[in-house]
Amino acid sequence: MQRMPPWTAIALAASLLAGGAHAFGDKPVRLIVPAPPGGTIDVFARIISDQLAQEIRQPVIVENRPGAGGAIAVKHMLSQPADGSTLLVTVTNILTEVPHVLKVGFDPMKDVRPVAQMARSVMLFIASPQFPARDGAEAIAYVKAHPGTLSFASYSQGTASQYAGAILNRRAHLDMEHVAFPGSAPALAQVMGNQIPLMFDGSVTSKPLIAGGKVRLLAVAYKSRLPDYPQVPTLAELGYPEVDFSNWSGVFASAQTPRPLLEKIHGALARVNARKAVRERYAGTGFEPVEGDRSLEQMSTDLRAEFERNAEIVRNFDIRLN
Repeated sequence: MQRMPPWTAIALAASLLAGGAHAFGDKPVRLIVPAPPGGTIDVFARIISDQLAQEIRQPVIVENRPGAGGAIAVKHMLSQPADGSTLLVTVTNILTEVPHVLKVGFDPMKDVRPVAQMARSVMLFIASPQFPARDGAEAIAYVKAHPGTLSFASYSQGTASQYAGAILNRRAHLDMEHVAFPGSAPALAQVMGNQIPLMFDGSVTSKPLIAGGKVRLLAVAYKSRLPDYPQVPTLAELGYPEVDFSNWSGVFASAQTPRPLLEKIHGALARVNARKAVRERYAGTGFEPVEGDRSLEQMSTDLRAEFERNAEIVRNFDIRLN
C-alpha cells in the first residue's frame, strides 16, 4: 500500500478541521453588538457567545459598539479583515429599518451578508406601572382624551420601535410625541420611572420587567397572540393590523468574506443554535428559536423582503427623524 506524502496528510487534516475548530481562523472571535449592554441584541449575543466558544474551541468576545442607529457597529465590522474573526451580531432592524431614515454609510443589501438566522423576537406595547390605562384599548382612548400631552419612547430612531408608534398615531388619530434613545435599556428606564409613559419594545427586554411588575403589557404588536401572554390581545385585534413587527436575530459578516468561509461559519452557528442549552435560554428570555436551517441565499432573500417591507412603511406613513 502506497504511503501518503506528509504534505498531503497535513492538507487533509487541515481540511477536516476546517469544518469545526478552525472555521473562524486562529484569532479570538469578536462579536460586535450595535447596542449597549442589557438590550435585546446584547442578550442574544451573550446567549450564543459561550456556546460558540465551546463549538469552535476559541475565545469569543462580545464587544458593544452602540450609536448612530447601529451604523457604528456595522461600519466597524466592515473595516476589519473579512476573515471570520470579526462578526456582527444583531437583530435585523439595524439593517432593514434604520437605513431608510438615517444615512448609515453602508449598503445593507450589498455590504453585509447574513450567515445565521437563529432566533426571533416580537414587539410589545408597554406602559409605565403608573399609567392609568390597563390595556391597549384603554391606552388608546386615554391618549385621545389627553391630546398633546403624551409621548412614547423607542430604542432608536428609524426602528420598528418608532415605526409602530408612528403607525398607531396615524391609524388611531393620536398625537403621541416620539422620544428616541440609544437602546432599550435607557428607554425602559424612563418608562419604568414614568418619565415617558408608553413604549414599543422587544419581547426579550420587556419580559422580565413585565414579570416583575416594572412595566405593564398593554398589547402585542404582532400578528398573533404570544404563548407567554395568551390573554393579551394583539393590536390587530384592536383594529390596527399594520402594527405587526418582529425581527430575527442572527450573525452577519462582510460581503467580502469568501464563500467557503461563510459556509463554515454558517455550519458552526447552526450547530450552536441546535444545542439544548441555547434553546433553553431562548425560552427563558423571550426569544423564539428559528426552526430549520436557512441557506445563505434564503437568508439574503429574507433580509431583502424585510428591507422592502420597511421601505414601504416609511413611504406610506411618512416616517422621519425627529
